[in-house]
Amino acid sequence: MDQPVGLPAVRRIEATAPLGWLAGGWSDLWKAPGPCLAYGLVIALVSFGLCYGLYVSNAAFWALVLTLGFVFVAPVLAMGPYEAGRRLEQGERPRLGQILFVRPAFRQDVAYLGLALLLIYLFWGRIAQIVFALSTYQLYPTVPEFIQFAIGTTEGHNMMVAGTLVGGAIAFLTYTLVVVSAPMLLDPRVNVFVATVTSFRTVAANPGAMLLWAVVIVALLLFSA
Repeated sequence: MDQPVGLPAVRRIEATAPLGWLAGGWSDLWKAPGPCLAYGLVIALVSFGLCYGLYVSNAAFWALVLTLGFVFVAPVLAMGPYEAGRRLEQGERPRLGQILFVRPAFRQDVAYLGLALLLIYLFWGRIAQIVFALSTYQLYPTVPEFIQFAIGTTEGHNMMVAGTLVGGAIAFLTYTLVVVSAPMLLDPRVNVFVATVTSFRTVAANPGAMLLWAVVIVALLLFSA
């Protein structure tokens, strides 16, 4: 496809390419299992600690909200695995310190992307509140009460359908924004404008493959959650 001035070229790929990416990621994991698994363990422990803190402070409902909204901030947490893959591609063996504190990630353009993700997450939270308020006039202060409302009433079913459609649209917009831009920003020569525009162009040029990759990410996220 034609290359816009100042932007990198975008290649067309096979619709099944994400399966190869998944296999490549699995292969990279076992090339450096120690630091990669330790990085994942750190993220998991922080997540468990946060959920436990909310539970003991009688705010368990927020654990559900944060889990559902995790997809909006997860790309920033993936900078470590991106850096591990980049170093493996260059023939290096990444160390835990190098993927916990990714030096190229501590710059202004990455902060701009993180701010955009935070604003999208806050926007999603407000939309979720509106969908909930339009579905019922009652409050459900505990998670079991909320789940009973969501799965046991017609109003709850309507809320879940509306919330899934609206949340899915916002999530896919976020995915389109960051799927390519986040790893691109590890290159200090790339700014946030070039990275995000390239990400949108990539999804537009390869809708089948990028949709399959989105499905893989969602499936793995649901399984882990």
